Amino acid sequence: MNGEFMKAEDLKISPFDHGFLYGVGFFETFRTYAGDVFLFEEHMTRLRAALTEYRITMPYDDEKILVAVRTLDEKSGDADGYFRLNVSAGVHDIGLAPSSYTTPNVILFRKVLVPTVRGVEKKAVWLDTQRNRPESKVRHKSHNFLNNVRGRLELPSLKEVEGLFVTAEGFVAEGITSNVFWMKDGELYTPAIETGVLPGTTRAYLIRLAQSIGIDVNEGFYGKVDVENADELFASNAVQELVPLSGIGEISFPGASGVYYKKLHGLYVKAIERMKEGGH
Repeated sequence: MNGEFMKAEDLKISPFDHGFLYGVGFFETFRTYAGDVFLFEEHMTRLRAALTEYRITMPYDDEKILVAVRTLDEKSGDADGYFRLNVSAGVHDIGLAPSSYTTPNVILFRKVLVPTVRGVEKKAVWLDTQRNRPESKVRHKSHNFLNNVRGRLELPSLKEVEGLFVTAEGFVAEGITSNVFWMKDGELYTPAIETGVLPGTTRAYLIRLAQSIGIDVNEGFYGKVDVENADELFASNAVQELVPLSGIGEISFPGASGVYYKKLHGLYVKAIERMKEGGH
């Protein structure tokens, strides 16, 4: 926290932090692979864009953040970890007085990375909670997470089920903690950023991967029927990579046996292996 290593139980922030009072804060979540973070630069670019828009100073450069990530892994027995890099606005009086936030609280949380097996399937359901509109032109990964929390409350477990949001206009948006993709007739589909979805780092990389092997990618405004008529369905985020979805409601999909899921996830894993070996 703010450049100092400490135990979780010793972490403290003031109730006057505007991240608490008004939700003025942003974060990134990612995991390490042998001490490195896949797409780290993309995560930091997204975070810094949000901080700039809301006039929050970031006192640390990317290399210092990455050193802190690696040090936390080392202090935890050289194991890979799950990380949340959180920047909140900092302490100010009650009221919206500041015109800029120059003394933020920067916390890099690390927790144990739950062992997972690639290719484990999840079911999908349509959420009753509608996806809200972002406060900005593009959705930021901010402390304002109530819409996600409201969707999460509909599910017994996020481990086995992914809830998919639909906008008030009826357009498919994203998962509670993921972006969503589907294949139809050999083409890849995903909701457009203009629907209000988070511009995921893994989402953008998957689009580039698909295009690199000649798969046509479609970003647009789609209804539930488009997803339900798909050939394959999967979700993505930085910690879980690509998650095959075996069905939505009563409709079944190939899940982990999907040809395109296996192809795209295989390429994604190869890219991670190249990073671990020092390549690009």
